[in-house]
Amino acid sequence: MDRVNGFSKLSKDEKIDWLELQLKKFGTSSVVDVKKFWHKDENLQKIFDDFSENTISNFYFPYGLAPNFKINEKIYTVPLVIEESSVVAAASKSAKFWLSRGGFQARILSTTKKGQVHFSWKGPKEKLFNFFSVIKSELLFSVKDIVANMESRGGGIQDVQLIDKTDKLEHYYQIDVKFETCDAMGANFINSVLESFGENLKRLALSHEAFLDSEKEIEVIMCILSNYTPECLVNVVLECPIEELGEFSGKMSPLEFAQKFERAVKIAKVDVNRAVTHNKGIFNGIDALILATGNDFRAIEACGHAYAAKDGQYRGLSSCSLKNGRFRFEMTLPLALGTVGGLTKLHPLAKVSLDILGRPSARELMMIVASVGLAQNFGALRSLITTGIQKGHMKMHLLNILNQLDATEQQVEFAKDYFQDKTVSFSSVRELIEKDQPFQ
Repeated sequence: MDRVNGFSKLSKDEKIDWLELQLKKFGTSSVVDVKKFWHKDENLQKIFDDFSENTISNFYFPYGLAPNFKINEKIYTVPLVIEESSVVAAASKSAKFWLSRGGFQARILSTTKKGQVHFSWKGPKEKLFNFFSVIKSELLFSVKDIVANMESRGGGIQDVQLIDKTDKLEHYYQIDVKFETCDAMGANFINSVLESFGENLKRLALSHEAFLDSEKEIEVIMCILSNYTPECLVNVVLECPIEELGEFSGKMSPLEFAQKFERAVKIAKVDVNRAVTHNKGIFNGIDALILATGNDFRAIEACGHAYAAKDGQYRGLSSCSLKNGRFRFEMTLPLALGTVGGLTKLHPLAKVSLDILGRPSARELMMIVASVGLAQNFGALRSLITTGIQKGHMKMHLLNILNQLDATEQQVEFAKDYFQDKTVSFSSVRELIEKDQPFQ
């Protein structure tokens, strides 16, 4: 690609024209396809364009539904945005299985979010802590206008502490702030408070005796929320008598199935190779719902994986126990979500998703998301310890392979029937089509 200046100032059509010229040098003109995915509603397309920078088109993912989620005695139909069909199928199957076994029992453990003012100070620690104790109330007063609206909804600042981090990094300190943001994810609110704290920290230091020596000035490095939210926690549980697992146990007895399932979960607790894939499966379900509701799946993923390593080793997030003839499968994880503001208000399908879920509060959405993650994990583990993951996955993937091969409708139906009891692979599908149903 050639170097370009002022790209962001070009119109969308001009950006596409430039890209098309570049791609022609590589012998392709695929860029013309991007216009096919513009929305016919110009006003709606403008909303999509404004979500990001240098946009030239929309990138579509399937939007599907997983019904029959019984969570705390309430039935939900869950919208999922994901390109992997087996995820929706596994979540739906798990939800239906647990529908008659009590469903998902979820509860919120805490909803605290955090952020920090990161700064350096080269002087005596005692002077810094004495200074902070004097100015703490003034810092809080300085943000009263910023927090007023949040406080009116029952949120706001919960606590402010000075943290000594010099054992980790020379001269490094934090102002650590805890927040309650109610139904908002609260990123902009939190960052506005932190930046105000940073500015006022420096301002107040200028007139304090501890900082009269210019070599011992406070240097604010950055003011930013933390996407690690180990105090914003939800717990979800699946539980039933072991004998009721028979429908999912395959050729094993319910007890054998339960014991093998428990062992598989414990392997993810001790082996990082398995733990990463185990947790990826959980986030298959979580991310799909996070995307559907316009929340930040990247923040949720980063936090969840950090939480999985909170004791010094990366572990599977779910747990399983067999006691007194009962099977118990559960998970506790951090989920900082919002149901107001941001994309939840701007993206038309995010609004539809929240309508489908019954306009949940952020706390209720946390419980729904955690339940979907545990459902997906249950379905994946069930497949792994019985038939294996590929049989079901590749059956679901069959249509993708047929589409890649430009199969006709008749060829699709032929292949679906043929592979009812056979292993699916790209090569086997291609050979079948070419041999028994040649392309016209």
